Amino acid sequence: MWRRWLTLGNVFTVALLLFAAPRLLPHLGAVVGVGSGDGAPRFDVRTLDGAPLSSDSLRGHVVLVNVWATWCLPCRAEMPLLEAMYERHRDRGFVLAGFSVDRAGPEVVAAFARERHISYPMAIVDGRVLGALGGVQGYPTSFLIDKQGRVRHRVVGPIAGVSLELAVRRLLAE
Repeated sequence: MWRRWLTLGNVFTVALLLFAAPRLLPHLGAVVGVGSGDGAPRFDVRTLDGAPLSSDSLRGHVVLVNVWATWCLPCRAEMPLLEAMYERHRDRGFVLAGFSVDRAGPEVVAAFARERHISYPMAIVDGRVLGALGGVQGYPTSFLIDKQGRVRHRVVGPIAGVSLELAVRRLLAE
């Protein structure tokens, strides 16, 4: 019986599922409303235009922190979706903050954002800020934070703009 099921195609399918499941389950959880985050991260950064941005100043808002880099192709693909989400919901108390891990300097990141018509605030962050968020395993990684400052969803991959849309709406309605 096992010989019939133990084919190269079945082994490949199982390996693919084992690889994809941990990456896709947080996205699915965000769609259906099952949290994948915890804790209340504390951070204090300066945006590219010099404005202070801290976890304390964002209390009372639904916040999506997107950790990205200019050299990250999936990050680039995700940015128009995130910009559209920001435009749709910012008048209702939604804040999107792009946290770049680039080391090329603020001029490079600011030029990159301008070229792509990104209007949400951005900051260049270091390992201390990433540690406060709970760490980052890959790029892009997005953290959806509720009005009380708790991480409700953490997703890795370039589809946060799609998978977090329903979660953002739920948190704004709370």
